[in-house]
Amino acid sequence: MKVIFVHGVPETSRVWDDLRAQLDVESMALQLPGFGVPVPEGFVPDKDGYVAWLVDELRRFDEPVNLVGHDWGALLALRVATLGEVELRSWAVDVAGVFHPDYEWHPYAVSLWEPGTGEQVLAARRDAAPDDPNGSIAFQVSLGVPLEAAVRMAAAHDELMSRCILGLYRSARPNVGADWGDALTGPTVAPGLVLTATADAVENEQWSREVADRLDARVERLDGMGHWWMFDRSGRVADVLRDFWRSVDGRTQ
Repeated sequence: MKVIFVHGVPETSRVWDDLRAQLDVESMALQLPGFGVPVPEGFVPDKDGYVAWLVDELRRFDEPVNLVGHDWGALLALRVATLGEVELRSWAVDVAGVFHPDYEWHPYAVSLWEPGTGEQVLAARRDAAPDDPNGSIAFQVSLGVPLEAAVRMAAAHDELMSRCILGLYRSARPNVGADWGDALTGPTVAPGLVLTATADAVENEQWSREVADRLDARVERLDGMGHWWMFDRSGRVADVLRDFWRSVDGRTQ
């Protein structure tokens, strides 16, 4: 069994380090193009470009994998799971409510849409001093990211990452459901898990449950956890994932 993790914005694959260390499974954390790594020649950093990239990456594995996505990584993973272009063993995502047709982007995302303004917003965030509450480091720490991890990820936020962030958000107006929501038509081929972190400001539990119901996916509440639930030290997240993967084993026997 292999687990593939996909990070979000403005992060790198290091966001998964703590959780991967808790899980006694073979795993790999992919690095989105432009997020601490170069982009392939000809790559278009919009939501469909990243989905095509993820499909290609998953096709490199010899057997179906357990896909786990967070934030924008969750949206990409859910799109892959509903497209059915690559075989998965299972999938697990947070913020599934962002796929809901009634979802409205949070003010920070909306601030990135306007050409020029979005570039300024991201430049101010990546160039801010470590203790600036509006900077990447302080922002992540305030929402539960350990300081060391926040520093590592903020160091990767350069102009290229900003361009890729803008490409993602500007390709998702008014929301991802506007042209991806048509795939939410029934059970996915692979079993799915929707995580709802109750202290995550991005989360809308009702909409996440509606999306999960449409896809016949399991739902697990992460009570009291915020947007960066993968830094949980209690073992709760690891237990939820292990239990889900065991249930997948039961279905395939």
